[in-house]
Order: sequence, then structure tokens, then C-alpha cells
Amino acid sequence: MLIMFQLKDEPQRPSELKKLIPDISEKMLLQELKLLTDSRLVERKNYGEVPPRVEYKLTPIGFEALPILGEMKTFAEKYENTLDL
Repeated sequence: MLIMFQLKDEPQRPSELKKLIPDISEKMLLQELKLLTDSRLVERKNYGEVPPRVEYKLTPIGFEALPILGEMKTFAEKYENTLDL
């Protein structure tokens, strides 16, 4: 979810995503990006340059999933608040 939210406005390189989500390890970030790419929620673009340059962006299906993820986030925030009571 966090990765998809970071991609909603513009394509991002893996290093940019790592800065935006500092608590994720590089290994986990790359695994999740591969999973999202295999699921066709995210598209990987390799520019074929040296040094390598790769960007990730949401696919149209990924954009359609954002409202659902937003609702999940809202639920999680409400649930977390009930634990504080």
C-alpha cells in the first residue's frame, strides 16, 4: 500500500521510494516492487542507460485500486484509535 501511495502522483526510482519509505529494507522494497509489477498494478520502465535507470509507475489498474487502499487506510486509522481508548 505504501509503495502504491508514493506512486500516485508521479513515477519514482527505487532510490526515491526508499527515501519516501525509510523503514523498508532495500530487499523488501525490491521484492514488493516485483510483486506489484507481476500483479500488473505497477509498471517498470528500464531506460537502458549506463548507469542503469529504472522507474516505477502505477498502471491504470493500479490507479483504480487507490480508492480501495484509501478506505483500508481509513479503517486502519479508526481501528488504531479504538486501541488507544
